[in-house]
This record gives sequence, C-alpha cells and structure tokens, in this order.
Amino acid sequence: MPFDLAFAASITPKIACALGSTLIVTVASCAGASLLGFTLEVAKRSGRIAGYALRFVIDVIRSTPLLVQLYFLYFVLPVYGIRIPALAVGIVATSLYYAGYLAEVFKAGIDGVPQGQFEAAKVLGLGRLAGILLVIAPQMLRNIAAPMGNYFIGIFKSTPYLAAIAVYESFGAALDIASDTFRYTEPMLVVGALFLAIALALAHFLRRLEARLGAVLRR
Repeated sequence: MPFDLAFAASITPKIACALGSTLIVTVASCAGASLLGFTLEVAKRSGRIAGYALRFVIDVIRSTPLLVQLYFLYFVLPVYGIRIPALAVGIVATSLYYAGYLAEVFKAGIDGVPQGQFEAAKVLGLGRLAGILLVIAPQMLRNIAAPMGNYFIGIFKSTPYLAAIAVYESFGAALDIASDTFRYTEPMLVVGALFLAIALALAHFLRRLEARLGAVLRR
C-alpha cells in the first residue's frame, strides 16, 4: 500500500492533540523521578543499613523493565483492591523507573562536590539535610545537568509504553488510527516525526543549558 501524503496530513492533528497527555506524563515523571531519585540518594547516605537496603531497592527498580512495572501497577494491584487511574499509573511507574537511574546520577553529582563544601556547611551550623539542600545541591546540579537532561529525554521517549495500559497519548492515538484504517505506515511516520522534532528541540535546549552552566563554572 503506497504512502498517502494526504492521509498523513489528515491524521496529524489528531495525533498532535494527544501530545497533551504525552507532555503531562513527561513533565510529571521528570519531576517525580528527580524528587524520588534525590530522596533515595540522600536517604542512602543516612546509615549503613539504610544504604544497603536502598541500594537493593534501586537495583530492583533499575533491573525491572518499565513495561513490567506498568503491568504490575495497572493489572496486578487491582486484584488486591488497589485501583489507580491509567494516567496516574503511567506517571508513577515512569517516575519510579527513572528514579533508580537518577539516584545514581545524584550520587555522582554529590560525590563530585569538594569535601570542603560539606565542612563549610557544618561550620555554618547547617544540619546534614539542610547542608545538602542549600550548599551541595546547587553545585551538584551544575555537574549533572547533561546526564539528567539525557534521562529526561529518555522519559519522553518512554511514554509510548503507556499505550499498553490504555493511556491515550500520541502513540496510542496513532495505534487507534492504524487499527481503524489498517494503514500503519502513515500513523507511525507521523508520530515518529513528532517525537523526533520534540526530542531534537529538547536536546538543543539542554546543550544550551549545559553550555551556560559550564560558563558559570568557569567564572
């Protein structure tokens, strides 16, 4: 079946409209993964036992496929009386999955801050948590902007998995069109082009942000 440009143009608005759910999941998951990943890393440093336990939790999260986590939250939890809306499941599962990776990014960022900064926070009378939040975190973020940005783009590219639990995002909209019309080439190319355009725009923004932060560090 030859490619139909007119058909591709006619379905683009419907797929583009579904980008709203895609972007909501992306932004919410980026925030959730960052907060949870940072919390896991800080808590891991609170003691040896907590460190071993949370390291195990992080390894489990990172070693389990995102699709398995989505299916568990959406299909298994209701068996035990816990029902979560599909969109919330998508945000929670994506946040959990990438929190495991971002925790390692935060670990590298915190370890990259000179030890003298920790001692300076103590001299100022700041507690451990306050010192990390007010003194260490701002310096850490400059060092980890690039890897964090890469994972944020990864979160955006992972949103098509949500079609498996009936979240109506852009890839799900493309699948609906394909199943209704039995034409798969045009919907897949349209949704692929939209994802490519947004991912390239995000990558460009992150490169500019990284360059600006690098300039600040050199001052």
